[in-house]
Amino acid sequence: MTESADIKAMNFETALRELETIVEKLESGKIDLEQSIAIYERGEKLKKHCEALLKDAEARIEKITLKADGTPSGTEPLQAQ
Repeated sequence: MTESADIKAMNFETALRELETIVEKLESGKIDLEQSIAIYERGEKLKKHCEALLKDAEARIEKITLKADGTPSGTEPLQAQ
């Protein structure tokens, strides 16, 4: 399995945790240049994956609509702002 395929199989929380770990390593300055470049590239892929998962989740969220008396009347797609 390639690294890209591995990332595509990750859920949002797992990808975000790995991305946070990468950021910590880069900020620490304790890794060499080659490793920094490699993990930065993986971090970019993880960031894109997280953004795609969030966009998909936003598309699935529904807004609850209410009747005049305040009781739920159904749902409608969330309007992106």
